[in-house]
Amino acid sequence: MDASVDVKQFGEGMSRDPFGLEQKDPEFCGLFYDFAFGEVVQQSSLDGKTRFLAILAALMGCQGTEAFSGLVPDALANGVTPVELKELVYQGTAYLGLGRTLPFLEASNRALEEQGVTLPLPGQGTTTPDNRIESGNQAQVDIFGEQMRGFQNSGPQESLHINRWLAGNCFGDYYTRGGLDYRQRELITFCFLAAQGGCEPQLISHAAANLRIGNHREFLIDVVSQCLPYVGYPRSLNALRCIDEAAK
Repeated sequence: MDASVDVKQFGEGMSRDPFGLEQKDPEFCGLFYDFAFGEVVQQSSLDGKTRFLAILAALMGCQGTEAFSGLVPDALANGVTPVELKELVYQGTAYLGLGRTLPFLEASNRALEEQGVTLPLPGQGTTTPDNRIESGNQAQVDIFGEQMRGFQNSGPQESLHINRWLAGNCFGDYYTRGGLDYRQRELITFCFLAAQGGCEPQLISHAAANLRIGNHREFLIDVVSQCLPYVGYPRSLNALRCIDEAAK
């Protein structure tokens, strides 16, 4: 790795070689670290916590388990709390499925225990079985607008249960939890979808939701820029196009 690289530009406490590549792949380290930890970060106005929330969510979306594990200690050092880390992973289940999120839950648990954090963490749930659908629909209204009122009771009869699940499970079980606010939750959802690929209709919808609740266009472009080294150019360019579609 080039000794001139100031990896602290990525945030206070950033590891010199978080992926353990320096010894066997020093030339690659010079290329990637100079770019990701130097040039890319210098382009950004995001604070360290927001940058790491976005990158960790993107790594979940593209199934970058080892890279995720390598960056968790630095995310914690840059202000991401154990609760925020767990909430990020929990919410990923609604957009990626347990088959894709389970390795990240295990990686988070290992990292937290290595940091001396006692598990389980305090519960963050705010709903009950009786009000989760109503509360989830209110979250949909708060984020997407009044046109979502009663969404759980809309749609064809044969797929009505999916809309009820979206309200009660995706939003009622996850978005209503503590630990992250709506802007942070929509940020990580945007990153899940952008990095996963093949979800452009949903990505446009959630880009619009981000814009509606205050994550403005320049912010989202900054987020995509910070995630680009981890998800590549094709999905990053698709995400930029979806932001533009949402902004229309």
